[in-house]
Amino acid sequence: MLKNALENVLTPEESEELISAFDQIGDIIIVRIPDSLLDKKKIIGETLLKEVSIAKSVFYQASAVEGDFRTRSLEILAGENKTETEYKEFGCRFIVDVENAFFSPRLSTERERIANLTQDGEVVVNMFAGVGMFSIMVAKKKRCTVYSIDINPVASNLCKKNIASNKLLGNVISINGDASKIIKEKLENKSDRTLMLLPERSDEFLQSAIDTTKNGGIIHYYSHIHADKKSDAGKLSEKHYLEITPVKSEILGSKIVRPVGPRYYQTVVDVKISK
Repeated sequence: MLKNALENVLTPEESEELISAFDQIGDIIIVRIPDSLLDKKKIIGETLLKEVSIAKSVFYQASAVEGDFRTRSLEILAGENKTETEYKEFGCRFIVDVENAFFSPRLSTERERIANLTQDGEVVVNMFAGVGMFSIMVAKKKRCTVYSIDINPVASNLCKKNIASNKLLGNVISINGDASKIIKEKLENKSDRTLMLLPERSDEFLQSAIDTTKNGGIIHYYSHIHADKKSDAGKLSEKHYLEITPVKSEILGSKIVRPVGPRYYQTVVDVKISK
């Protein structure tokens, strides 16, 4: 449908590239536009708004996700200039702010995987929780306690709203602050399962993840890995983790979470540590 709508604006190759580079989040569309097509961004936005029936806003992503708060700059192309919307996933409802708090719809399969791995009675520390999606999906399914930490106050406030709007079997505690400091102050040796959802800085925070995790607990270590062959990415991540970890670790498994660039992948290594 979108290809047909764009055929008078873009070549088939340009259309294919564009369609693979937009996310629909509730009634908001975010599109990443190559430099070669920026002169057509307004008509692209207007076309997307017209053709995607539930869309109320179309934004161009003008910067990458960056900074400690993991925010990005968006430019309105068509529709309402609002960045908050409701997003639904696996029976949960979330209010997200697509510009001012970290959120990715492309992690839905990984969120479901972690929720299924978690066991009743576990304590989970989510070190970089954003608006709380992993935390809430885990507590929706399991009778557990999740400490949901984020340094961005907008993200932490949205997490509190999302906790209140979902019926949970478990308990989610939203904490605003630096994960390393919070762990040192009150969460050492608390966690049965620790999530490190900041792949570009995982090495920097690995010691904090170890500090919060109990002997015999599990760490989900996310990272970005270059791999010439896609099939090698998981094993390369395992190798990297084993090279940098200061504790005895049993590799439980590894996988690609999503591609993030040419021969560049977000991966996860699941490890059981001994302290």
